[in-house]
Amino acid sequence: MNMNAKTILAAGCLILGTTACTQTGAPKETDAEPLKLTREWDKVFPQSNKVTHSKVTFRNRYGITLAADLYIPENAEGKLPAIAVSGPFGAVKEQASGFYAQTLAERGFLTIAFDPSFTGESGGEPRQVASPDINTEDFCAAVDYLSTRDDTDPERIGILGICGWGGFALNAAAADTRIKATVAATMYDICRATANGYFDANDNADARYRMRQQLNAQRTKDYRNGTCEYTVMNPEPAEDAPQFMKDYYDYYKTKRGYHPRSINSGLGWNVTSSLSFINMPILAYSDEIRSAVLVVHGEKAHSRYFGEDAFKRLKGDNKELLIVPGANHTDLYDNPEKIPFDSIEKFYRTYMPLHPDKP
Repeated sequence: MNMNAKTILAAGCLILGTTACTQTGAPKETDAEPLKLTREWDKVFPQSNKVTHSKVTFRNRYGITLAADLYIPENAEGKLPAIAVSGPFGAVKEQASGFYAQTLAERGFLTIAFDPSFTGESGGEPRQVASPDINTEDFCAAVDYLSTRDDTDPERIGILGICGWGGFALNAAAADTRIKATVAATMYDICRATANGYFDANDNADARYRMRQQLNAQRTKDYRNGTCEYTVMNPEPAEDAPQFMKDYYDYYKTKRGYHPRSINSGLGWNVTSSLSFINMPILAYSDEIRSAVLVVHGEKAHSRYFGEDAFKRLKGDNKELLIVPGANHTDLYDNPEKIPFDSIEKFYRTYMPLHPDKP
């Protein structure tokens, strides 16, 4: 699959074309201005009566304030094991990550599903920007927050990343020794996908140089004009389009998963975000992760090789690979018949037991 500056791979989408937008100016001290948090239930999944839900905020070490949905099991007592969830890449907490977080809370864990920096209800300017460093930091900031709550046990904190956030989760696990257990579900390695294309078809210096040329020209244009360009996300696919493009459209652009704050549902990425992903691989030290990791992927997912290759780098007897029979990439976003919640719960209970003092 050929790629250039206007056909950029992002987890959860194939980005086609660009659209102009007005840039909102220099970065602000986002913690100095309150975030606009929606209080009513606006998720793409139904609300559970088995958990309590509320909105919370926390800051990362770059000073960006992140917005999250907090889910606590009904009648919870004592200090709970906690899990931070995010993803897919370009989605918001009202979509797949919230579904995972609420379901795991039903099973006894305190959970948060957060919007990444520059995305959804979280702070940061300009909007819809991604960064391998800042997005990894977002997970670590979530661990900061969970570690300091009175109702959580800082020795039992895990993370879960979906799609492109599965890669960020592994990077966070390599960097943050406070993380005791990590799940990467239907994962992409965004850096590899951006720099090399699907199945590494464009893994050559000339192709990357052409991308850099186009993206840096866009930077000059953005700075000169005071505008930025956003990608057009998941347009209705042609009849002969690859099946995964149809699957993405079916999730992000239909009632099943559409959300107005979602990048993949229509807002689009800031085009120049791709530059950092070309040059900064996120899984360089994944072989040094000592905590537990579960990689979950669908048997029929076009992205399966990302998860399998990431798993090959992991070391230790606390690493697991689970291939879900018959599942495609987006089945593991929201299909309760395909998402192996029993296996995920068992994994977290093994390394973050609900009642560590009981046999």
